[in-house]
Amino acid sequence: MSNPNLIALGTIIRREVMRILRIWPQTLVPPAITMTLYFLIFGGLIGSRVGQMDGVDYMAFIVPGLVMMSVIQNSYGNISSSFFGAKFGRHIEELMVSPMPNWVILTGYVAGAVLRGLLVGAIVMAIAMLFTPVRMPHPFITIASVVLGATIFSLAGFVNAVYAKKFDDITIVPTFILTPLTYLGGVFYSVQLLPAWAQAATHLNPIFYMVNAFRYGLLGTSDVPVWTAFALMLVFVAALGALGLWLLKRGIGMRS
Repeated sequence: MSNPNLIALGTIIRREVMRILRIWPQTLVPPAITMTLYFLIFGGLIGSRVGQMDGVDYMAFIVPGLVMMSVIQNSYGNISSSFFGAKFGRHIEELMVSPMPNWVILTGYVAGAVLRGLLVGAIVMAIAMLFTPVRMPHPFITIASVVLGATIFSLAGFVNAVYAKKFDDITIVPTFILTPLTYLGGVFYSVQLLPAWAQAATHLNPIFYMVNAFRYGLLGTSDVPVWTAFALMLVFVAALGALGLWLLKRGIGMRS
C-alpha cells in the first residue's frame, strides 16, 4: 500500500508545478528577459571596459551572481504568492484540518518554489552561455549551493506568506530587504574592491555567501571559504525550516 503522506506530498508538488507551467508567461519569461538585459548592459557594455574581475572575464564573473539572483527572487516570490493565495482563497484550511502532517505541507510548497527557482536558474544559465563560455569545475558545489539557496528563500517566502495579511505585505520584503541585499551581495563586483568597513558589512549579508559558493562552483574563485558558506546555508535551512513547522503547528496567520 502506498504511503498516504507521500501521496499527499506528490499532490501538493504536482499542483504547484502545474501552477508554474500554467502561467509560464508570468513565471518563466520575465526573468529571462530581465537577465538578458543584465548580460547585455552590465556584461557587454560595462564589462568590456571593466576587463577582468578576480582573474576572470567580467562577463563570466557576473554569471553566478545573476543566476543566483534569479533563483532567489523566483523561489521567494513563488511560495509567498502561492501560499498567501491559498490563505486568501481559504482553501489552506482544508490542509490544516486534514490528517496531513505539517512537514508534508511545508515540504510540498517549498519543493514547488525550489523547482521554479531551478527552472529559472537553468534558463538564465542557458542565456549566459550565449554570451560567454560557462564551465563547471566543481559540479557538486554548484548544484548544492543553488539548491540550498533556493530552499532558504523558499522557506523565507513561506514565513512572509504566513504573516502577510494582504497582497501588499508579500511585496514589502522583496522590495525593501531582498533586492538591496541581492545587489549588495557581490553579484556585480568582488568584495575586495570595497573599503574595510564595507567589506565587514558585506560579510553580514547571507546572500553574499550564497553567491560566492555558487561562483566557486562555476569559476573556482570565491571571496569567502566555501565551507563557511555551506555551514551558514545549512544553519539557515534548519532555522527557517523549524520556524515554518512551528508556524504551521500553531496555525499562526491561518486559524485566526
